[in-house]
Amino acid sequence: MILDKLLPSALATAAPRPRFTRRQFVATSVGGVAGLAFVPLTPARAQSAAAAAPGSRPTEQPAAFVSIARDGTTTILCNRMDMGQGIETALAMLFAEELDADWSRVRTGFGSQRPAYVDPAMGMHLTGGSNSVKNSFLQYRELGARTRAMLVAAAARQWGVPAEQIQAVNGVVRTRAGGGRSATYGELFEAALREPVPGQVRLKDPKDFQLIGKPTGLKVARAKSSGAQTYGIDVRLPGMLTAVIVRPPVFHGGYRGFSADEALKVKGVKAVLPVTLDRGGQGLAVVAEGYWAAKLGRDALKVEWDLSGVDKADTTRLVAQYRELATRPGTPAPQPHFKADLAPLATAPNRLVAEFVFPYLNHAQMEPLACTVDLQADKCTIHAASQMPGVDAGAAAAVLGLRPDQVEIVVQMAGGGFGRRATPTGEWVREAAGVARALAAAGSRVPVKVVWSREDDMKAGYYRPLTVHRAEIGFDAGGKVLAWDHRIVSQSILSGSPFESFMVQQGVDMTTTEGMREPYDVPMTLSVHHPKVNVPVLWWRAVGSTHTAYVMETLLDEIAVATRQDPVAYRLKLMAGDKGRRHRAALQLAVEKSGYGRKKLPSGVAWGVAVHESFESVVAYVVEATIDRGGRAPRPRLIRATAGVHCNFCVNPKTVEAQVQGSALMALATTLPGHAITLKDGVVDQGNFDTFQPLRLPDAPPVAVHIVPSNDPPKGMGEPALPPLAPALANALARLTGQRLRELPFRLV
Repeated sequence: MILDKLLPSALATAAPRPRFTRRQFVATSVGGVAGLAFVPLTPARAQSAAAAAPGSRPTEQPAAFVSIARDGTTTILCNRMDMGQGIETALAMLFAEELDADWSRVRTGFGSQRPAYVDPAMGMHLTGGSNSVKNSFLQYRELGARTRAMLVAAAARQWGVPAEQIQAVNGVVRTRAGGGRSATYGELFEAALREPVPGQVRLKDPKDFQLIGKPTGLKVARAKSSGAQTYGIDVRLPGMLTAVIVRPPVFHGGYRGFSADEALKVKGVKAVLPVTLDRGGQGLAVVAEGYWAAKLGRDALKVEWDLSGVDKADTTRLVAQYRELATRPGTPAPQPHFKADLAPLATAPNRLVAEFVFPYLNHAQMEPLACTVDLQADKCTIHAASQMPGVDAGAAAAVLGLRPDQVEIVVQMAGGGFGRRATPTGEWVREAAGVARALAAAGSRVPVKVVWSREDDMKAGYYRPLTVHRAEIGFDAGGKVLAWDHRIVSQSILSGSPFESFMVQQGVDMTTTEGMREPYDVPMTLSVHHPKVNVPVLWWRAVGSTHTAYVMETLLDEIAVATRQDPVAYRLKLMAGDKGRRHRAALQLAVEKSGYGRKKLPSGVAWGVAVHESFESVVAYVVEATIDRGGRAPRPRLIRATAGVHCNFCVNPKTVEAQVQGSALMALATTLPGHAITLKDGVVDQGNFDTFQPLRLPDAPPVAVHIVPSNDPPKGMGEPALPPLAPALANALARLTGQRLRELPFRLV
């Protein structure tokens, strides 16, 4: 991994100003079916918020984010949920840098759904959109600087010395003159909290950074590697019971009747309780002393399901329907750059028609969902690894008949998430609250943890949508695209959600089209079909770019090959103007470090290239791949991948490296046999990792990560490295076989 020592002077600038994108919204009230209502953060509202006196906002209060013990142990709270991105360490680095804390004494923790912990740029509690470091970069630096200033002020007051004559360095406050007074941060912290929070603070010059920009290990690395780290599923409370829910085999189903007799005979089973499910269906919760007793009780439960009037989705039928829809124009994408003249298609000297199919995918995070609810008469405490604790608190309050301020979410570390822990309805938290309410109504007001098994989430969760693309492209002998007619068929992940009113524009879900066209200067007409299907869909790591990047990068590669141009040179030619600057830098760095064009590959091995921007960061891959024909069917094998990354300034190169490597392996899994969710007669076929194949160790290649040095404020890296890996591999395989792979998982012949 490479990060040149170029630190941006722009990083010492003032506090961030609100920016408004389709991802920015705020939770405003409780109500309706979902228990929540949302409105976009309008410029007028944002200007009003920005007008608040600096240092007065909840997100600017050091007391909510840091505590310093007498021995100097400094605990810095993360305003998000960490699911493996390393943000608990990255944000602590930002804070500790400006605080000038002793890093060896820094510990990390998590906030809650309280106002202090909202995303300062988005106005709601959210871990998603690769926004954590990007949106809190200056916030956490300013929090650290404010804390440092308050420690100095406290010392100045106690010692009767002007603050200008005091310095704070590495956890110690002392007078600047030799032989003067000194005290540790821990000794001064309580007094410091009584000082006013300064409105304006001076941030460090980047040349003086001691932590920011340096490869730094996670604060929780030892706990994770030793098994000591606890996650949401590990919560234990006195007197706690455990529940599992049996759900109908088809989404939105219910039951006609059930017999709990055999279930109640299982040792440890306490109750079988009807519960209303998130999507309007009906289920039954088996409550017991521990997970295994609850599971055995559920296995013994006899249920007669009512699936009448419920649509039963079938993958084979859906793919055929989607293919047919793709032959017809859909709803035009509202952006002006998706409107082009299609007349040249009829006269273009070269014409390419391609159709792509992407399957439903499960999030398959390693830690299944779990939510512990401690319901009291007038309040409720919930322990959960939540990506949207504000949403989840509101949803639980609606179920429990409480005010949102009577619900506290204690955010836990998560063993993966990828969007699954951020449902707009608060789904899995709502269901757990429903179990706690039913248990209390039955006379047992004790904490209860609702646990999802792997099979539960695989068969009754949310999924990345099944998606079909169809492209008709006309181009000349030089590879110039003359016309491009593109259609996408995919369920909307936002339709019917509180976000629909401002994230679905003119009938088009903007998450479906993200990643199309840019930064390539090609004339494209884009339209979309959003069929209604009885399969719950949700954002999945990198959202729409998981399919749009594949389509764009394999089609352009195909045109380059058809017109006998080097795929790298062809891409660079199409990346016109300043909008392609970062793409060119990432691609050229990957090319340089990989040896592409200079290194001779063995027979049967080929290069593959792809580059894509998502969530404002750019990742390019140059890969070396071959085909393993030793088994019953040919199987792709990625030998190695070299990544060029442009995420602007990099706060922690070590976590960026980890995110790129993890994203690359997750993307590689989507190309391998068995990595798809399919349905027959409304029932999901897959149940665990035996039928939904994850990546195995023998398939994992080395991934080298190289970061483009930048002077610009940081962007996110939790998702952007996933989309370009699969097309880079597909392009390499096409050079070996001549077969253009238009369906995932790959089907080699």
